Amino acid sequence: MKEYTTDFIRNIALVSHSSAGKTMLAEALLHFTGATTRLGSIKDGTTVSDFEEEEIRRGLSLSTAVIPVEYNDHKVNLLDTPGYTDFVGEVISALYVADGAVVLVDAVSGIEVGTEVAWSYADKFGRPRFLLVNKMDRDNANFQKILTQAQDTFDARFIPVQLPWGEGAAFQGVIDLLTMKAYAGAGTDAQEIPAEMADAAEEARMALVEAAAEGDDSLLEKYLEGEELSAEEVMRGLKAVVMAGEYVPVFVAAGEKEIGLAPLLNAMIALMPSPAEAPGLPAEGPDGEEMTLTAEDSAPLAAYVWKTTADPFVGKITYFKVVSGVLHSDTRVWNANKGVEERLGTLHILRGKEQIAVKTLHAGDLGSVPKLSETGTGDTLCDKNTPIKIKTPEYPTALYRVAVVPLTQADSTKLGSTLTRLAEEDPTLSWYQDGSTKQTILQGMGDQHIDVAIRKAKSKFQLNLNTAEPKVPYRETITKTGQAQYRHKKQTGGAGQFAEVHMRVEPNPESDYDFTWEVFGGAISSSFQPSIEKGIKNVMKQGVIAGYPVVNVKIAVYDGKEHPVDSKPVAFEIASREAFKLAFQNAGPVLLEPIYKVRIIVPEANMGDVLGDLNTRRARVQGMDTEKGRSVITAEVPLAEMLRYTTDLRSLTGGRGVFEMEFSHYEKVPAHLQQEIIAERQRELAEEKEK
Repeated sequence: MKEYTTDFIRNIALVSHSSAGKTMLAEALLHFTGATTRLGSIKDGTTVSDFEEEEIRRGLSLSTAVIPVEYNDHKVNLLDTPGYTDFVGEVISALYVADGAVVLVDAVSGIEVGTEVAWSYADKFGRPRFLLVNKMDRDNANFQKILTQAQDTFDARFIPVQLPWGEGAAFQGVIDLLTMKAYAGAGTDAQEIPAEMADAAEEARMALVEAAAEGDDSLLEKYLEGEELSAEEVMRGLKAVVMAGEYVPVFVAAGEKEIGLAPLLNAMIALMPSPAEAPGLPAEGPDGEEMTLTAEDSAPLAAYVWKTTADPFVGKITYFKVVSGVLHSDTRVWNANKGVEERLGTLHILRGKEQIAVKTLHAGDLGSVPKLSETGTGDTLCDKNTPIKIKTPEYPTALYRVAVVPLTQADSTKLGSTLTRLAEEDPTLSWYQDGSTKQTILQGMGDQHIDVAIRKAKSKFQLNLNTAEPKVPYRETITKTGQAQYRHKKQTGGAGQFAEVHMRVEPNPESDYDFTWEVFGGAISSSFQPSIEKGIKNVMKQGVIAGYPVVNVKIAVYDGKEHPVDSKPVAFEIASREAFKLAFQNAGPVLLEPIYKVRIIVPEANMGDVLGDLNTRRARVQGMDTEKGRSVITAEVPLAEMLRYTTDLRSLTGGRGVFEMEFSHYEKVPAHLQQEIIAERQRELAEEKEK
């Protein structure tokens, strides 16, 4: 592959709902431009984009593949993203490093939830975009219906740049309104527009020219004076309105049938920004100053790592975008986030899994490098003398949790390191050890997301895991002051053990643990205080009423007794433990449960069902609002009621509802539920002891 400079590069994310044809469009463009000799198929698992075992098994994209397409002395880096909403993290990463997006819509199914999610992130990053009505060869394909639906769904102005030449089985090509020619098949040869379509094309062309005139004041003036705009002027004006996001041009194609490819590629090169024309990425300069990095070869080096993968044969592969400067093979670079130097071997351009070695990558290009030891997703590689950190985009918080259990002792030893590596690859995946439930929790965006991660752990890292329902991390606390005393006395042949502790506990909303020593007159020597505290802290970890950690207590030891010979630290540790348990039981003990703040966005038609369902989940609805024609519900809901909400909300709303949740606070469990939870927990603890 030849070397491309910034002006001849286009980075374009292909985004949509699952099954709108992104992977097959990329496949068709590779075949059309001669990069491959035959067209792969999803059914046979032979596409360039979906090369991972799991993608082939499921027949859908699970991660973003980079597909460089060379055409007319330009390189179009296509980022083929997953359409299933569980893998939204991949879409965010791709849109962050892309300079534009092509939003695909199935000509029959129309706009679906994955399309809406991708559109909202393209809005967030301010990416110019095309709408491509794909699969126009399907029965019941309807261009006008999709265009109307897009206008109703999205807050944008759509302008057709092409009209379909036929629909369904009769779809044979595109009528291009920029050149006012018809293109059959892949679209390399222009011909006159068929007579029956001439009027429709003329009308659509006028609307297009009018939109283009808005892009430049001098063009608008010329247009209003009734002068004809040249093809070059229309293109210039159209590019300006597309880049500013004022219009979204609409195209048509049938990727799998290879119809409409050349006009689409020509439009990508002509209307999408090169990296130098794109707005750039936010960064932090050498002195911590805020800056925006734009693609210039002469600027200091900054390469943003947007993805890392583990390959069983090659090892770790680091995907990056050269945001500014030039990167060469076999050089040393500085990882500004980790503060370490990395040695780069040979740089590659990836085409699916194929690695094409290159010597140099210019500003704005996408590349990869194998075997970096320290670098992870979100890091910036730069020059040591000019350390720059590119800011990472915000990823949604986890919505779905499972407890993972290693199958064997050997699996236990590599559990932590493997989960860490999986989470490094995917910013929407995370894990933690829950101290109160003794479970290892893996969390992500949905059941499919977690399932793929667990299969990846097995195939790539040979880690075998079972999953279980995560337990809710309850806490124990008290509601009033309680006190108790306990005497520990043990006589065994020789030296005995003796300790007596008088203790008071009271609620302490300010902090989890406060200890005061109120023993006067030397009833207990202060040297035993550490042992007494140790005994209390051990019980607080293990819990008193249901085996959950104790929080928000203030403890005072106010009296006791000791023996000149038999009192030992261990005796006071035991006495304080038992005294604390008794005092706690006398202080109105209760369970606390985690409450999450939940924000749910659903179509208005589903509002009633979702509210009804929330009522069964002990939710407190905080507010209702509408946002771009959709209902937004904010509520506080106990975590115990949200464990499977991802799946439930999808089935309630036909996949169109989305939500986000974050921890808010702990509050008391209702009394009638508390007894059930305590009984269940005690049964579990008894079973564990038997094992």
